[in-house]
Amino acid sequence: MSFSFTNPKPNREPSFSFTGPNPEDIEDQLQAITDLAQEILRLVAEVRRQISA
Repeated sequence: MSFSFTNPKPNREPSFSFTGPNPEDIEDQLQAITDLAQEILRLVAEVRRQISA
């Protein structure tokens, strides 16, 4: 992932370019995060059941 400034525009506002990983890689990472979040929520629910029992 990179971020860089390029030549300023005539109105003096800087322009920039941003490049990141392939969209497929981002989708895979988001899916992994989603899976982990769901597992964490499942475990929290399990612990809450044990505490309230």
